[in-house]
Amino acid sequence: MRRNYHISDLAEYINWAYFFHAWSVPATSEEGIRLQEDAQRLLHHIRPYVVVKTVVDILPAWSEGDDIVVQKTIPCECGQSHPYGDPVHIPMLRQQRPGKDGLCLCLSDFIRPRQALKTDKMGIFATSTSIGAGCTFPNDDYNKMLLQTLADRLAEAGAERLHEKVRKHIWGYAPNEQLTPAELHQEQFQGIRPAVGYPCMPDVSINFVLDELIGFQSIGVTLTSSAMMQPHASVSGLMISLPQAHYFSVGEIGEEQLADYAQRRHTTPDKLRPFIPKVKSEESKLLLTPCC
Repeated sequence: MRRNYHISDLAEYINWAYFFHAWSVPATSEEGIRLQEDAQRLLHHIRPYVVVKTVVDILPAWSEGDDIVVQKTIPCECGQSHPYGDPVHIPMLRQQRPGKDGLCLCLSDFIRPRQALKTDKMGIFATSTSIGAGCTFPNDDYNKMLLQTLADRLAEAGAERLHEKVRKHIWGYAPNEQLTPAELHQEQFQGIRPAVGYPCMPDVSINFVLDELIGFQSIGVTLTSSAMMQPHASVSGLMISLPQAHYFSVGEIGEEQLADYAQRRHTTPDKLRPFIPKVKSEESKLLLTPCC
């Protein structure tokens, strides 16, 4: 499903805390107040030229060990849907050291295995801020930077509003939810929405898998060879409904785990290294590699 949002649709969904964090400016400072005034002024100016495009698909899903498996479907005349093609495995990484709850978590833990009585579901989404030709500031670095940070926030706001619609209507597992914008920003809704690159899903090359499943190009997004989304103001990830689901950090990844993960991704450890931010090397205690 694809849906477009305009700035007027997303104004209350913008999380300004992350906006100020991006600028390293306290929101309540004199500079912060002036910055938000400039941002609001720019939002009004770009209103006719900006649209946030979103795509989401809710697919049957189940877990197989540390993999999440999804089944693409096609609708039929009876209003139901039927499986289409082979199931797609989305390998995940597991914590190698127990977290605060004493468990080594993996996102697949929050999806039911196939042998469970009820088949689970999972959402896959992407959002992107499309900026028209009337919004260029070639000789104005301040407004150019302001526009980029606003575009990032609008893409996230689009994901927030889309997720709300999924919970209440499209998937409909929380139809009676009534949350304020502040409560949404505090993630008081049921389930989680981990984005690619989050600490619980650090491998950005997962973007290639998600792109094949829902087609980022349908909202004008392409991927670079390093799995970066273009336009830059874009977000992709998963939607998981389990009430007990929560965010965590995979943390440092050992060579043994990387080898197992690469095998499940049908590739080699060396090809995956550039996409994962923390890999423990045999030669050095911590090898930092590029990430988005």
